[in-house]
Amino acid sequence: MKLSTRGRYGLRAMIDIARASRENEPVSIASIAASQGLSEGYLEQIMTGLKKAGLVRSSKGAKGGYTLGKSPGEITVGEIIRTLEGDMAPVDCVSQAKKGICDRADLCVTRIIWEEVRDAINQVLDKYSLLDLLENEQKLLKER
Repeated sequence: MKLSTRGRYGLRAMIDIARASRENEPVSIASIAASQGLSEGYLEQIMTGLKKAGLVRSSKGAKGGYTLGKSPGEITVGEIIRTLEGDMAPVDCVSQAKKGICDRADLCVTRIIWEEVRDAINQVLDKYSLLDLLENEQKLLKER
C-alpha cells in the first residue's frame, strides 16, 4: 500500500498547525506551503477535506488561517490519513466502505491476510497523535 501525496502533505500541514497551536496562532496556507515546499492550490484542497472532518478550523482576515479542531493529543495520524486517503484496506474485499464487493469473501483463503494487514496499518497509524510527533521532533532536534 502506498500513500498518495494528499495524505503525506496533509500530515505535514497538520504538524505545522499543531506546532503553531502552542502559541494559539492560526497558520496561513501561504506559510504552510512555504515551509513545506508545497503548492498553495493543492494545499487548499487538502485543507478543505481536513476542515470538513473537523480536524481544523479556519478563520478569515489579515491574521486568519488554520487552527486545530481538537487538541494535538486527540488527533491521530490515522484519523488524518483516513480523512484524506479513505479506507486503509490493502484490497477492496476488506474495505469497510466496500463491504459485499466480493462474492467469494466467505470462502477466500487469503482474506485473513488482507484483514490482518489492514488492521496492522490502522493500529500503527492510530498509535501516534500529533502531540507524539511534536514530542518526537523535539527529541530529534536535541540529538542534533
